[in-house]
Amino acid sequence: MIAGLATLIEFVFAPPAIALAIGAYLNVQFPALDPKHAAVGAYIVFMGLNILGVKLAATFELVVCVLAVAELLVFMGVVAPAFSFSNFALNGWAGSEVFGAPAIAGMFAAIPFAIWFFLAIEGAAMAAEEAKDPKRTIPKAYISGILTLVLLAMGVMFFAGGVGDWRTLSNINDPLPQAMKTVVGESSGWLHMLVWIGLFGLVASFHGIILGYSRQFFALARAGYLPASLAKLSRFQTPHRAIIAGGVIGIAAIYSDGLINLGGMTLTAAMITMAVFGAIVMYIMSMLSLFKLRKTEPNLERTFRAPCYPLVPFIALLLAVVCLVAMAWFNTLIGLIFLGFMAAGFVYFVLTAQLRTDAPADAMLTGL
Repeated sequence: MIAGLATLIEFVFAPPAIALAIGAYLNVQFPALDPKHAAVGAYIVFMGLNILGVKLAATFELVVCVLAVAELLVFMGVVAPAFSFSNFALNGWAGSEVFGAPAIAGMFAAIPFAIWFFLAIEGAAMAAEEAKDPKRTIPKAYISGILTLVLLAMGVMFFAGGVGDWRTLSNINDPLPQAMKTVVGESSGWLHMLVWIGLFGLVASFHGIILGYSRQFFALARAGYLPASLAKLSRFQTPHRAIIAGGVIGIAAIYSDGLINLGGMTLTAAMITMAVFGAIVMYIMSMLSLFKLRKTEPNLERTFRAPCYPLVPFIALLLAVVCLVAMAWFNTLIGLIFLGFMAAGFVYFVLTAQLRTDAPADAMLTGL
């Protein structure tokens, strides 16, 4: 229950942040366009695409992923001549030239945004029931996806931060166009091309996470942890009610921007932090489950075995706990809101035991 709800929070709160970034990118091209309206439009379009069928959605996801990778490579190639490590390192210790306690605090405070680089990579597993030969393809997808993310994340971080004063990019939704603007100018064709192609990266993440949250809603509802109506399938064999439910929450979050203040953070930053809280709790529960299953089910079939067990899983668990403590320390208000969501989920869990009794046997839970 804890892992399932934490994952749901992660996947429901990540898309609004991405949708707002899509709106910010479109606002660069069309200044009269309200970013919030554009964000809602993105929700409507991609919820519809996901409802029309998983094959269409997966094909579209593959195409935009390839274009997104190409866009990031183009960005790095265009700004590379202007890169200077002195720019990247300038005021690099929490705005100071000297290492000290504020720099250490800054490193821990930045954890949610570091994790954001890799957030929702576990969404690959949510398509396991719809994938061909998932025992072979899902591990390959994880490994290749993580390696790709590491290389691109490091490249984007260094090149975007090294073309000028990185502090001007630290609190905006469209850092890549703004970084390129300092290199090629506001009227350059490269800039306008990046804005349009850059949308593919955001769309790839946005579209993929919509697919992920809909499968999480569906799986929890099918097992009796959420209302059974969310497990209904459309004539396209997609969980349309689950897709719409997550979209309603996301659109409400978008329009709450400016109405709700969470410790002075922008709505985008707050939703990123909330999503990362969910991810970290899910990581911790996953590692604890791994240790328990290795002890209680030593003969269980395992298509992928954690390397260097138990050392690597223990390191992952330790790092996740450190991240959770640091995030709670620097984001107390959002942490309390996250706990409130988890507490509400637990109350619902206690009050709806009959739903799980009446739910059909789920092979994912029983192993049968």
